[in-house]
Amino acid sequence: MATEEIKSPLPGVFYRRPSPDDPPYKDVGDSVAPGDVIGLIEVMKSFHEVKADKAGKITRFVLENEDAVMAGQTLAEIEV
Repeated sequence: MATEEIKSPLPGVFYRRPSPDDPPYKDVGDSVAPGDVIGLIEVMKSFHEVKADKAGKITRFVLENEDAVMAGQTLAEIEV
């Protein structure tokens, strides 16, 4: 099986959950389908969904919740 990276489309802050009291969108070991939201990027108080573009299983998150991220930086890896 191959490993694919899900990269940040924008610079900002990466959030793995929709709000502090909610569970993460996805965890390691979870399956993803194209279009599934895996997190949010906050840019100047505006939130942008980060979606998987391929089906697979999340093998790891490179960044933690609330980490700063640059455009093009890897957020997570999936096994496809």
